[in-house]
Amino acid sequence: MLAAEQLGYHVNHLARGLMRASTGIVCLIVADGDTPYHARLQKALTQHLRDAGKMAMVFNTSGPSHHVDQALRNTLNYRADASIVLSGSPPQLLIRTCLENGQRLVLINRDDRFDGPHNIGVDNAAAAEAALHAFIRAGCTRPALVTSAAGTPSLLSRETAFLTAAQKEGLEVTVWREGRTGYATGADGARRLFSGRQRPDAAFCVTDLIACGFLDAARHEFGINVPRDLCVIGFDDIEQADWASYRLTTFSPPIEEIARRAVRLATGAREEAGSRLICHAPMVWRSTVRPGQG
Repeated sequence: MLAAEQLGYHVNHLARGLMRASTGIVCLIVADGDTPYHARLQKALTQHLRDAGKMAMVFNTSGPSHHVDQALRNTLNYRADASIVLSGSPPQLLIRTCLENGQRLVLINRDDRFDGPHNIGVDNAAAAEAALHAFIRAGCTRPALVTSAAGTPSLLSRETAFLTAAQKEGLEVTVWREGRTGYATGADGARRLFSGRQRPDAAFCVTDLIACGFLDAARHEFGINVPRDLCVIGFDDIEQADWASYRLTTFSPPIEEIARRAVRLATGAREEAGSRLICHAPMVWRSTVRPGQG
């Protein structure tokens, strides 16, 4: 061992892995990795992979949708044992190619109905319905939904469920759907919605970052009192949601559970292909929703 160190020799794990038909590489395919939610999820995944003795290789797919396809093709070039997809919807043919090459695939929060890969998601529909009913209990009658133009499966699921629940209750929802999934979109949404004659008295923001922008613009540019005049609910339970300036009521996806199960599916004993796990995201009550009236 001393001689090896003196010679500067290091074990080539990649070459060894190719000989054993297992490289120990698990690829993470992620976009918007700088957002609080994705950063927390990526951190949890890499920690669980490290504990499992695996090496994480991260592909940043921010940008055009074809970046996801290219990233997944690159995982084949590196002979990755598995890939965990946090963003984008890879085409069925490419998924089949990966599976036929012995690679495991785990999709997180994609809500896709693909044959073969494992899928782990959050019950977005139940959360959106709970948000609507929380507004109703608070006496709200003019709900709004604030979302981005990203059109990801998770965001669309929250939007659809909220609108459906409102329709069942006979409520008309004002929808703001523009921009990227971030703070600026929430602020722009508040400016547009509160510049009109029919101001909302409740807003379900599909992410906490959007909710933070929405709250700041509503309070500081329009002088709106939250929660007296406006109730707001977000989604993700990011660190900022608990800051004193927000105290945002939101939903908390179980990030540690999602990461632990994803890594187990990617590295443990092979399970039946196409398994689907839906995790509950409990509501975290803070200060942006009035107490219920009954």
